[in-house]
Amino acid sequence: MIVAMPRWDPRARDRLRDAALELYLEHGYESVTVAQITERAGLTRRTFSRYFTDKRDVLFSGSDRLPIALADAVRHADDALAPFEALLAGLVETGGLLVDRVPHAAQRRAVIRASPELQERERTKFAAVTDALAAALQQRGAAGSRARLLAQVGVAIFQTAFERWTDEPEHADFSARVREATAELASSLGAAGSH
Repeated sequence: MIVAMPRWDPRARDRLRDAALELYLEHGYESVTVAQITERAGLTRRTFSRYFTDKRDVLFSGSDRLPIALADAVRHADDALAPFEALLAGLVETGGLLVDRVPHAAQRRAVIRASPELQERERTKFAAVTDALAAALQQRGAAGSRARLLAQVGVAIFQTAFERWTDEPEHADFSARVREATAELASSLGAAGSH
């Protein structure tokens, strides 16, 4: 008797992610188990473990590459650019690549907003991004405290642009959202400076 071996499913990761997002949105992140995710996806716990370490990793898988990618983009920006201009160029370059690779970004944001645990994880992720950007800006010649300030501003611009893009992706591309957030910030700072 020949026993059929289960075949590798090239869409397993996507099926697990989609099932997890559906369940998180229906029941809340805290109420969902890995067993429920695998059952909804029609896959096994072993398959889940092949792609994700835990149920939180479904939302943050690959996010450890974001600080490195952003810092590299800033470091490799045109040498003629001032530190803040290099930062913006890095945000646009990396963000443009990121938005093409982040399926279900709006749903992911909704799940994170509803969970204090996930919000803390998101803050930790962006703290690592800030550190990486500050180091890249220092390598481009910005002094330590200035590099840190610019990195924090850059993260705020990036997050704002990404939120706006996920809310209305058909209205503008990510780079336009970065420019829009930067212009708003400059306008606000200009108004604050005139008082």
